[in-house]
Amino acid sequence: MESKRKDDPGEAAESPVSFYEKHKKIYIREVKGWWNTWRWALVWFTQIIFFGLPWLSWNGRQAVLLHLVERKFYFFGLVLWPQDVFYLAILLIVSAYGLFLFTAVAGRLFCGYACPQTVYTEILMWIENRIEGDRAARIKLDKGPLTARKFSLKAAKHAVWLLFSLWTGFTLVAYFTPVEELLAELPFGLSGWEMFWMIFYGGFLYMQAGFLREQVCKYMCPYARFQGVMFDPDTLIITYDPERGEPRGARRKGVDAKAAGQGDCIDCGLCVVACPTGIDIRKGNQYECIGCGACIDVCEPVMDKIGLPRGLIRYTSENALARHYSSKDVTGHILRPRIIVYTLILLAIIAAAVWSLATRIPLKVDVIRDRSTLAREADDGSIENVYNLKIMNTTEAPKRYALSVEGLAGIELAGDHAVDVESAENHEITVVVRVPPESGKRGANTIYFGIKAEGNENIAVREKATFLLP
Repeated sequence: MESKRKDDPGEAAESPVSFYEKHKKIYIREVKGWWNTWRWALVWFTQIIFFGLPWLSWNGRQAVLLHLVERKFYFFGLVLWPQDVFYLAILLIVSAYGLFLFTAVAGRLFCGYACPQTVYTEILMWIENRIEGDRAARIKLDKGPLTARKFSLKAAKHAVWLLFSLWTGFTLVAYFTPVEELLAELPFGLSGWEMFWMIFYGGFLYMQAGFLREQVCKYMCPYARFQGVMFDPDTLIITYDPERGEPRGARRKGVDAKAAGQGDCIDCGLCVVACPTGIDIRKGNQYECIGCGACIDVCEPVMDKIGLPRGLIRYTSENALARHYSSKDVTGHILRPRIIVYTLILLAIIAAAVWSLATRIPLKVDVIRDRSTLAREADDGSIENVYNLKIMNTTEAPKRYALSVEGLAGIELAGDHAVDVESAENHEITVVVRVPPESGKRGANTIYFGIKAEGNENIAVREKATFLLP
């Protein structure tokens, strides 16, 4: 969008004013340091889990599998059904409160170390650096003409990017379809939805981590916009110490900065070229900062070389910077009321979820009365109602369940009083309940079905139902 204005009322010339800045490619310098080591440790940790879990076996099946066809979620020894969606809600709540807690304590830790956009951007940038070279080499390569060498390097980079992206998409689908089935179906036997999600996820990884990179964090991610609400003056963030660093400027080695009226910052610009979002941390806290600590890692060696103490750029809080807190004071301000409340709520939710899973009965029963036959009279004069019992064995061992019924005088089950259900299976059975005609009032009467696993009295369910007497 452009707007036209006249610089001078007496002049007829008009100049365009652009409201949008053209995107400039950021060439990030590789850094080494304490924070970079932690960042790569998280990259390895998250990717070993992501790529490794589909290949783990448990009880003769895939250890972690959200089986869409069977409508079951296998998580090692735990089998969850669609009726257990409550636990998904608990997981989302725990994730949200965990994000609030970590952000309130130490800023955008998730963004800088565990966010998929950050993780996969790091991986694709590492591939790019190995193939095209360091920052200076990449700049020179992009500015140069299209030669056979440039074409081959670019083609090799994109080929590796695409292979990695497609394998990542394949791994994602392997959480929903058993990985052995997927391997047997490759390359042309995959179903439509499997092929779609593999290409969709892999394609977005290739595009966002390979091309968009910092633009995802700056313009597409909503977390960057509302993170400021979760910050307070005691939140630990990446900060530049202007009191110590300003006025900045280049100087010769051995020159006394204080005597020359200069600060500790020599204006080398390394903190800018090392930043994955291309910001200048010396301008203060900015929403584009993902808290990765790359600027700290690149500044510390510079301070060492010129004989000045480290910490010109450091992980601290606004209050600590303004009030000159010691390390002990900074740590003491972490445990403030807001953090304590977040922590207590998070621990309470986790404890409730763990208790619910630990005491969960691995048996689910649905009782549905046959509506096609409300009530019928048997040959001996007794009244019968027909019920459909859906028995779900959520364990991974076959079970035999004993059936019983109570609630009316003389009530009994007609036929078999036991049913066999295979491991992690849903079995449906039709049962007939019989009572003497004088055992209850006319209309609906409350009865109870009892289903108990033979050999394990702890696995038992008591379900309510109604019995109709004419």
